Amino acid sequence: MAQTGARPWARSDEKHQAIVRAAREVFLSNGYLGTNMDLIASRSGVSKQTVYTHFGSKEALFVEIVGSMTGDAGDRVHHERPELGDDAELEAYLRGFAERQLRIVTEPELLQLRRLVIGEVGRFPELAKVLYERGPQRAIGELTAMFEVLHERGLLTGAEPAEAAEWFNWLVMAAPLNRAMMLGDAAVPGDDELRRHVAAAVRIFLTAFGPPRG
Repeated sequence: MAQTGARPWARSDEKHQAIVRAAREVFLSNGYLGTNMDLIASRSGVSKQTVYTHFGSKEALFVEIVGSMTGDAGDRVHHERPELGDDAELEAYLRGFAERQLRIVTEPELLQLRRLVIGEVGRFPELAKVLYERGPQRAIGELTAMFEVLHERGLLTGAEPAEAAEWFNWLVMAAPLNRAMMLGDAAVPGDDELRRHVAAAVRIFLTAFGPPRG
């Protein structure tokens, strides 16, 4: 899928941001086919020509929405992650990380985005790649870097950090995310259910990959 047409505007540009906010709202509520540039221009308070000047095409704008929403969610998961101190308890640390990750990934707008991208895979197969690279692939890469440090400290054993990262990510994410994707926002776990799921996932993970218990 070509991504030509978008202009290198600064993200801080006021009109650029107004267009992105309006486009996000319209795409998520109307889907790709139900969205047109006239509506986005009207919602953002700029002319249609201004929208095309910034993005070039509806396709380029859609790619921007997918990439920016997924990237921003990843930033909140990983950039706000505390470091594990020498006196910290590993299981509690991993639970805290996993709870934040799961809460963010199952936010209604991000679930809407996933559903929208999956629905458009036949039309825009590269969009799924953008979503994967900035979502699960990035998450596993960040976890791998974190687990390398824990492995060096003797806190994780039994597998290479990349393998452990893959298992951790999907032990935490797979069941709740699949239910929410297929059954709708009502299937998103509440706080108590989320904490129980995460505690079980982390316990299983540490049984396989944690340090030997003697």
